[in-house]
Amino acid sequence: MSETNPAAAEVAAHRYTAAVAAEIEARWQDFWDADGTYAAPNPTGDLAGDAEVAARPKKFIMDMFPYPSGAGLHVGHPLGYIATDVFARYQRMTGHNVLHTLGFDAFGLPAEQHAVATGEHPRVTTEAAINNMKSQLRRLGLGHDKRRSFATIDPDYYRWTQWIFLQIFNSWYDDEANKARPIAELVAQFESGERALPGGGSWSELNAGQRADVLGEYRLAYASDAPVNWCPGLGTVLANEEVTADGRSERGNFPVFKAKLRQWNMRITAYADRLLDDLNELDWPEAIKLQQRNWIGRSEGARVDFPIDGERITVFTTRPDTLFGATYMVLAPEHPLVDKFTPDAWPEGTHDVWTGGHATPAEAVTAYRAQAASKSDVERQAEAKDKTGVFTGSYATNPVNGERIPVFIADYVLMGYGTGAIMAVPAHDSRDFEFARAFELPIGCVVEPTDGRGTDTSTWDDAFVSYDAKIVNSTGAGVSLDGLGVVEAKARITEWLERSGIGEGTVNFRLRDWLFSRQRYWGEPFPIVYDEDGVAHSLPESMLPLELPEVEDYSPRTFDPDDADTQPETPLSRNADWVNVTLDLGDGRGPRPYRRETNTMPNWAGSCWYELRYLDPHNSEKLVDPEIERYWMGPREGRPHGGVDLYVGGAEHAVLHLLYARFWSKVLYDLGHISSAEPFHKLFNQGMIQAYVYRDSRGIAVPAAEVEERDGAHYYQGEKVSRLLGKMGKSLKNAVTPDEIAAEYGADTLRLYEMAMGPLDVSRPWDTRAVVGQFRLLQRLWRNVVDETTGEVTVVDTEPGEDTLRALHKAIDGVRQDLEGLRFNTAIAKVTELNNHLTKVGGPVSRPVAEALVLLVAPLAPHIAEELWRKLGHSDSVVHQDFPVADPAYVVDEAVTCVVQIKGKVKARLEVPPTISEEELEKVALGDEKVVAALAGAPIRKVIVRAPKLVNIVT
Repeated sequence: MSETNPAAAEVAAHRYTAAVAAEIEARWQDFWDADGTYAAPNPTGDLAGDAEVAARPKKFIMDMFPYPSGAGLHVGHPLGYIATDVFARYQRMTGHNVLHTLGFDAFGLPAEQHAVATGEHPRVTTEAAINNMKSQLRRLGLGHDKRRSFATIDPDYYRWTQWIFLQIFNSWYDDEANKARPIAELVAQFESGERALPGGGSWSELNAGQRADVLGEYRLAYASDAPVNWCPGLGTVLANEEVTADGRSERGNFPVFKAKLRQWNMRITAYADRLLDDLNELDWPEAIKLQQRNWIGRSEGARVDFPIDGERITVFTTRPDTLFGATYMVLAPEHPLVDKFTPDAWPEGTHDVWTGGHATPAEAVTAYRAQAASKSDVERQAEAKDKTGVFTGSYATNPVNGERIPVFIADYVLMGYGTGAIMAVPAHDSRDFEFARAFELPIGCVVEPTDGRGTDTSTWDDAFVSYDAKIVNSTGAGVSLDGLGVVEAKARITEWLERSGIGEGTVNFRLRDWLFSRQRYWGEPFPIVYDEDGVAHSLPESMLPLELPEVEDYSPRTFDPDDADTQPETPLSRNADWVNVTLDLGDGRGPRPYRRETNTMPNWAGSCWYELRYLDPHNSEKLVDPEIERYWMGPREGRPHGGVDLYVGGAEHAVLHLLYARFWSKVLYDLGHISSAEPFHKLFNQGMIQAYVYRDSRGIAVPAAEVEERDGAHYYQGEKVSRLLGKMGKSLKNAVTPDEIAAEYGADTLRLYEMAMGPLDVSRPWDTRAVVGQFRLLQRLWRNVVDETTGEVTVVDTEPGEDTLRALHKAIDGVRQDLEGLRFNTAIAKVTELNNHLTKVGGPVSRPVAEALVLLVAPLAPHIAEELWRKLGHSDSVVHQDFPVADPAYVVDEAVTCVVQIKGKVKARLEVPPTISEEELEKVALGDEKVVAALAGAPIRKVIVRAPKLVNIVT
């Protein structure tokens, strides 16, 4: 700005600049906070407010929980938050009572790893990160009801997480009723004899430990010794979903091993069918539904028992029709029966290739188990890898033909699927075929090939797999399948298995129970104590929350990250005063010594139910008031299971958070605590904001902001660097913070740019240079209302011209549809088009048009809209104004162009009403002078009319 040009200085003083935007935005954010502008009233309770607002249709809009990172936000993080804010603002302006707030998922490994490294309590760093994130989010002008915000680390919050755990612990799944019921009802059935004890006997004859063992087989939360994903590098076990395809931890990239530890589990498998079936009623992306269906993995087949040494090995197979072709068995290396069926010496005649070069079966099994423990489940099942395994030294009996078949262990069989054992039918399964060839095992054809290869398997290059072929070579004692199709054969053999008492038709799921223990400090303590007999007892509600104690060392016991034999020692276990306590649990036994559970819950626990806490965040008496829960989340027409109206977040949580939260909701629903059997009715996955990563010749990322572009190449400090589009992040040195953009252009510009970059569900590259385009849009909007020289409002109280009315109402109609459909980029394009129209027309803008334009902008750029609304003379907030409604008369084009063709060639263009009928359009076209001249009296064979845009005349 020139100091010698007073006119320029005067203009600049009232222009919409970054400084003006910053002042406006800070002022309105303060006002909204002080005014409680975004407070959503409940129908009852301590957050009950404006009864008129509460009587409106409700809309519950949620973002996925953010984790408060110490690095703060980059511009990719707020994409979903801005989108839900725009949608929430639009819903308020269309007459809804909108609940939109945000809390923080604050337990987890990053803060604890920092604590391990520095000795600083994870709460300190976590709360600092939360405060920083709150500041960054506030600057974006997000319309959250801050009365409802919380963090999962708040004791008042995790008290209820612990309470929910106890509801699950004290419940069992009644298959007959197809729902969870209190464990006390199961105990009553055992006591009365209504339900027989597994294995016989009476309840009264059992001691406390034996009763606990029985109930543990039914409880929805239970502790068991089971194979787990043990990650020494993190000092904790991991759920399957937290292990990458190459067998490493998703966080930290440490090796993950298979180990056997006593852990808490959630019996999510009891809900497998309901989790599958209820997906059909949810408004979710089909890709997410498919991921959940595949993860749950329902398959129908048969359970078959193979006799071995007076006992049996049970397998699950989807192809019982091929049972006659089973020539060997394979157990997972972790299968509990392996040790039982591993003799001291190799049986006579054992093939050398079966032994793995070991002197005894025990040596072979031990060595192979160690090898398998270092591989992920994905690696173990990779189709392309060589098949490995060892003979256990034992033979089982094929129950349909009495043949002795060798029992192997191999890593391509997993304990996590079926029974952890398979019958191998190498002729008709590619993996079994490869294994059989590698170990010189027999391959017997029992499904007749339809590709001409014949039944001599010695000539085959691969297995023959078909569901549309005849069964052959399958006749034995009491049953014959020869000549049957696959479906008929499956039915016949299943009936024979059930009649013979050696199997039954059954359904299997890929889904495994949820591993719910972590050997770390920074998580919710389990509200469980153990008595002197090792029996688990739940703490009474009066003792909740059970808070984390102080510890001197946040590290798990010193370990070697590459040592699978390292055993966990949790930080909590070293605080003896906290672990060993004398308590009166109110069970009539008086004060007794107990030992606390020293594992903590996984970081997923707090996010399994947080939507419910948003509803009633200050309730200290109940999880949630039933009336409030029904109001916000109860079933409605078209959504029989209830749930949040719109849930926005990343697709990466498809089989973690989303599946876990659905499970918790169903348990709480079964027990009568909530009316919504599903937590989230509508799910929308936003895309990702990407950024270019620049790397030098060593492959090391260099600061993107310091890279120069010359002649199509990129240089950092004079050295040529490579460029690749990828994630944005601090470690990649390409992060741009929202604070930077807000400082240079204002938060409204940032909001507009992120929404205008492309469809919300598509990833898009960040380009700082392109942000200025949205800044200029806001400057033009400002100029259409405010005189840059005087600062005065320039609108006039006159009626706009018809062209402007048409432009306005088309914009209103289009923006309404776009905002409703989350198409924010096209909504901004329509606002831009209207604003440009007003600029092009020139002169003062009509007040009705200016006010409608400000209201259209309000959900997208709320600060400037609020400022202009007040400048236009209104004393109430733009936030709660009615969104404009289009006049249909102006939305329809006044005239459209109709093309008239003769023999496929355009002969005339007619301007006709858009509502013209086909009969009238034909009449007009045939009477047009150019058409008459072109026809030149030729006879007309046919007239094809597509009103209002096409007439095709065939002569």
